Amino acid sequence: MSPIIPTATTVLPAIAPWLDVVAISLFAATGALAAAKREQTIVTACFFALVTGVGGGTVRDLLIGAPVFWVSDSRVAAACLIVAMLIWITPVRWWQGSALDWFDAVGLAAYAVFGAAKALDYGIPLVPAALMGVVTACVGGIIRDVLAGEPSIIMRPEIYVTAAALAAGLYVALVTIGTPGTIAAIIAAGAGFSLRAAAISWKLALPAYRSPGTKG
Repeated sequence: MSPIIPTATTVLPAIAPWLDVVAISLFAATGALAAAKREQTIVTACFFALVTGVGGGTVRDLLIGAPVFWVSDSRVAAACLIVAMLIWITPVRWWQGSALDWFDAVGLAAYAVFGAAKALDYGIPLVPAALMGVVTACVGGIIRDVLAGEPSIIMRPEIYVTAAALAAGLYVALVTIGTPGTIAAIIAAGAGFSLRAAAISWKLALPAYRSPGTKG
């Protein structure tokens, strides 16, 4: 089997740059919100925003052999820092309550699709490409939770990774059967967001493992 040679721009839909910008900004916002809720400094808020915004994409790029996106484009880091500062200085506590969850839900769906699309664009096979979408969408949130001292979202039964998997897997499936990239991206991101939104609204969760003989 011949090695996979990265060849760019065959699969990425026209909407991809917007998905990237939206997802990075929203994930950065969740990082800054996590710091703000703990009454941290502006420096901490900026750091949280940056690592949350670029964490998943960095791991994805390293795995698929692509240049790490934010290292070569200063606009990405600048966007993360601007989002962090806007959240930190706002006098209105608009971010209280479940704002972090909803920002995260939109970013999750958008970034899962973008990650899968970029992996396909670099010649990654279908299943690994879908998994790269999951990595892209989830790793930043995992880093945020660890830094904030929160139990990681993947260690809780609520539907989170499943929503990312739905968005990424559906995008790959739709593109494979010939659906135009932009349409596939909108449908897949919408499906992933809808599942995550339902989980937030109705506390949906997957059944947890129970060892044989466990009662209740």
